[in-house]
Amino acid sequence: MNNAKGIVFKYGDNVDTDVIIPARYLNSSDPAELATHCMEDIDKNFIKQVKKGDIIVADKNFGCGSSREHAPIAIKAAGVSCVIAETFARIFYRNAINIGLPIIECPEAAKGISAGDEVEVNFDTGIITNITKGTTFKGQAFPEFMQKIIASEGLINYINRK
Repeated sequence: MNNAKGIVFKYGDNVDTDVIIPARYLNSSDPAELATHCMEDIDKNFIKQVKKGDIIVADKNFGCGSSREHAPIAIKAAGVSCVIAETFARIFYRNAINIGLPIIECPEAAKGISAGDEVEVNFDTGIITNITKGTTFKGQAFPEFMQKIIASEGLINYINRK
């Protein structure tokens, strides 16, 4: 999987792990169960509308708050193929890579992409194409080792395959 393509769900600054997956659902570690509550405190319609491959775009500090791995797991299990943000909270960034959720920092893309746009991300080059608006942005390409972790569906699988 060297690219992602989908419709955008757009959020602002400081989307924390408690709105990504509310604490009241943390008694489950089942990805499918977590997915059913993904983003519900910030966007009631997200889980009803998201389709496999869709993309989340956000502003600064996406994934701030607690260090729980449940947040990127819920996003990935909901079918999201990539998260683009101006910046990510450091622990969320690492957790996303560890579980194989592609994320990319690109402030220009975060500003230039709107909710409902169709977007494609090339992980090899870091090129983000807004198909709807006909614009492109240069994000950070994924290093080869990170692509291998993502392709393996997470760090544990990657290590087990070695």
